[in-house]
Amino acid sequence: QVQLVESGGGSVQTGGSLRLACEQSRRTYLYYSIGWFRQAPGKERQGIAAITSSGQTFFADSVKGRFTISQDNAKKTLYLHMNSLKPDDTASYYCAFRANVASLNLGESVYTSWGRGTQVTVSS
Repeated sequence: QVQLVESGGGSVQTGGSLRLACEQSRRTYLYYSIGWFRQAPGKERQGIAAITSSGQTFFADSVKGRFTISQDNAKKTLYLHMNSLKPDDTASYYCAFRANVASLNLGESVYTSWGRGTQVTVSS
């Protein structure tokens, strides 16, 4: 059983920064993948970043160069550092976990555990 809780969302102005956290309640896995997704109002959820247990990362073009990932393995917490935020980044942000596979695949169906999301609002 894997439980995920996102936090750190809020309201910022264009150009601002936020750090989202994804706290995981789970046992230790040798291989795993964690993805960050977002869903803007009226739009489909999209994958924006992923990290594997070996530390490989992937970022979608929409956030590449502005967002980074770090993790505290001891705390089983993953962070999404979001810089140079734009109004287009306004969305609910979710993290998702995939056990026993280390892959940068951001297809929603491969992730078996999801958090409830945290809202990010960027105003112009």
